[in-house]
Amino acid sequence: MLKGKILIGMSALIGAGLSLSGCATEEYVNKHIAAVNQRIDGVEAHLTQVEGVANQANQTAQAAAGSAQQANQRLDALTGRVDAIEQRLASRKPHG
Repeated sequence: MLKGKILIGMSALIGAGLSLSGCATEEYVNKHIAAVNQRIDGVEAHLTQVEGVANQANQTAQAAAGSAQQANQRLDALTGRVDAIEQRLASRKPHG
């Protein structure tokens, strides 16, 4: 019977020791949270920089698209004028 009590006591002691060793201290948790927060801050800073570059690229692309649209409008106007000149030249009688 004494062996049984000793065995139960030892089992309880071992179980308690194992369960306590699995607990993280507040200092350990704070240290790791600080490391994660530092990485998050770095990612946020990089994201802000990337957003700035993307916005600038978007503005440049929109300006280029506006210029291209103006160029197309001018080309369309010139095409009509060239077509009219070609028709006038085609309707003339050849010299000779």
